[in-house]
Amino acid sequence: MSLSTMGEQEPKEIRVFAPATVANVASGYDVLGFAIDEPGDEVVVRYSDKPGLRITAITGDGGKLPKTVEGNTAGVSAQDLLRHLGKSDVGIEMEIHKKMPFGSGLGSSAASAVAGVYAVNVLLGEPLTKKQLLPFAMTGEASADGAYHADNVGPSLLGGIIVIRSNQELDISELPVPENLWAAVVHPDIEILTKVAREILPAEISISTATQQMGNLGGFICGLYEEDYSLIGRSLHDVIAEPFRQKLIPEFYKAKQEALSHGALGFSISGAGPSVFALCEGEKNAQKVASAIANVFNDNNLTNQIHVSRINQQGVHVVNN
Repeated sequence: MSLSTMGEQEPKEIRVFAPATVANVASGYDVLGFAIDEPGDEVVVRYSDKPGLRITAITGDGGKLPKTVEGNTAGVSAQDLLRHLGKSDVGIEMEIHKKMPFGSGLGSSAASAVAGVYAVNVLLGEPLTKKQLLPFAMTGEASADGAYHADNVGPSLLGGIIVIRSNQELDISELPVPENLWAAVVHPDIEILTKVAREILPAEISISTATQQMGNLGGFICGLYEEDYSLIGRSLHDVIAEPFRQKLIPEFYKAKQEALSHGALGFSISGAGPSVFALCEGEKNAQKVASAIANVFNDNNLTNQIHVSRINQQGVHVVNN
């Protein structure tokens, strides 16, 4: 499909931004996630005279990512959509601009997958809704780490706080977001691979542990609906993954103690780590908590980045060039 054959109203180039996400959210291992304003990934797509999807440029990846469509989460998700729509021969060029670190626990591969499929969908005139794009974004995400869970992809795509009833069926729901709920996210400059973080978890847990986690998950969801910040805080406890993964993050429990003593509602690991997060009531509290966490890492000569954000309720979206 060449530019000369396109309708006059069709856009020649689309640029989209997909936000980073915090997965698990303490009490919801593999079933909870929320989006933050930044960082995130950008993808640019445009029509081309050459048939098929091609990745023509990647920036911000330090040369780590392949330009082959089948080897890149953005390419895989977009190609899966094109195949579904019967448009695999449409000529499309894609650029990927990585603006978040790898192995950060902030859903880097998910953001690329979401941005890729959403950009192509918009370029084609939005034949599918955002929610209908979820399976294609999941295909891209799964190509990166082999895991099939929507706690990063879901919120990056839709925004807000997402609960997943079933990852296999991709049965997800959007939860209410209290008006004054803020996130303080700190990323220490170390890399933890999701595969490694999963391997250190036990294959089985006790009934008492499962019951405790279910109670915390239920309490967290009720706290969101009731805008009960105290209940949200009491429910932000992870008894499944955090006890094992915390050893991968230097001074984790000291950072947690500092966050709570400075007013955080709760504190835990973002996804597989090493990023950590705290939920807070109000921006001022979130800024104070973020600084307290960062100071712990600074005291241990560990450089870090702070991201203080409301819960991003927009998700992936088109941005101006």
